[in-house]
Amino acid sequence: MTDKELYESLSYERKNAYLKMTEAEKKEMWEMSDSYRTFLDKGKTERECVREAVRMAQEAGFVDIDLLDNLKPGDKVYKINRNKNIFMAVIGSEDIRKGINIAGAHIDSPRLDLKQNPLYESMDMALLKTHYYGGIKKYQWPTVPLAIHGVIYDTEGKQREIVIGEEENDPVFVISDLLPHLAKDQMVKKMTEGIEGENLNVLIGGMPIEAEDVKETVKFSVLKMLNARYGITEESFISAEIEIVPAQKAKNVGLDESFVGAYGQDDRVCAYTTLRGILDVETPKTTAVAILVDKEEIGSCGNTGAQSAFMMMAITELIEKVNGKCSLTDLNKTISNSACMSSDVSAASDPNYPNVIEANNACYAGYGVALMKYTGARGKSETSDANSEFVYKIGKIMNENGVIWQTGELGKVDQGGGGTIAQYVANLNMDVIDCGVPVLSMHSPFEVVAKSDIYMAYRAYVAFYKN
Repeated sequence: MTDKELYESLSYERKNAYLKMTEAEKKEMWEMSDSYRTFLDKGKTERECVREAVRMAQEAGFVDIDLLDNLKPGDKVYKINRNKNIFMAVIGSEDIRKGINIAGAHIDSPRLDLKQNPLYESMDMALLKTHYYGGIKKYQWPTVPLAIHGVIYDTEGKQREIVIGEEENDPVFVISDLLPHLAKDQMVKKMTEGIEGENLNVLIGGMPIEAEDVKETVKFSVLKMLNARYGITEESFISAEIEIVPAQKAKNVGLDESFVGAYGQDDRVCAYTTLRGILDVETPKTTAVAILVDKEEIGSCGNTGAQSAFMMMAITELIEKVNGKCSLTDLNKTISNSACMSSDVSAASDPNYPNVIEANNACYAGYGVALMKYTGARGKSETSDANSEFVYKIGKIMNENGVIWQTGELGKVDQGGGGTIAQYVANLNMDVIDCGVPVLSMHSPFEVVAKSDIYMAYRAYVAFYKN
């Protein structure tokens, strides 16, 4: 063996996934990417993602767990929580108390939410007040075509769905920005202060109507249109959940179409691949579970976030319907013996901003799915930090199943960082590791991912479920 051959056998080197994939794999990758873009366009909110997941699950033979009194190996079930979470399971042949394999992704994304009393008029224009949700760069949201998605109750107490800005002939909405000619003071501010949160006001109308004894005639015009279309009044906004999201469709990016660009790929790229993974599982040895959760971008709190009791309640129901009962000991054994992939994105290294990464331990777009032993910030704050045994086990599963993968961390030490749902799963006494797709321009209105990484994430989740 030459020194070069010996060096290559001893060293570790990542390679671009496109160079290692077969033609059959590439064909499947292109087809999956097309379906993925459709999923993104149909699921721009948590509720819409759950609805699409239910549709896909039912087509694959999954049934509502509430319709079954008992479960046997091979059964496929789902459970919905407040239309913002979905828990899916394929019952394995092995005793469920030996553990389950869980992949968990979040389906909320950074956005703008309407305030409870949002509508106002100024300078003969009607606008909507917003409160931003999650970590956004506020300066990225003005001058972007925006759509309105959400639910609201009409005057008769019926829930109405609102989606405006997605169809070809729909109007879109926008947040205005200063012209450069008048932005002298704005341009010398810090980027965090150039656009203030209270100025993220969405333009919704500008045509006054003739109205006797009414001062705000543009606002009045908007209210009349909303009432005619949805049967709502201004008071209806108090209980509404209305989200403002980018209006553009998911697109192929690059002359070679090797990337997908779209809003909300953090973390819907992992939600989609997790979903596709469990749909392709048939009677595994270990019970397979996929869970899509809400509220990750604001701390995983609330009754639809990863810190809620929903997952534990659903697992308890699984055990009870498989074994006829579920004691606290049964639940504890099952959880302690279980393993989880926190299916969340990582930051892809950006050639425009190389100084924020440490090259040996960074993730690269196109190099396959990324395993991250820990996330957190600076001194590994708020991370679960997977143990050596579990990292080795997952890496071995990936290698044995031909999954192209890489490892990395979220930027240089002391540069910043971020978190996932992994820490909350680990708190239950379960092994967990982050596994997801590297993303360029994360948290922006138009994020970018490599198609090879989408495909390898799917392959990773399938391999994990079938382990």
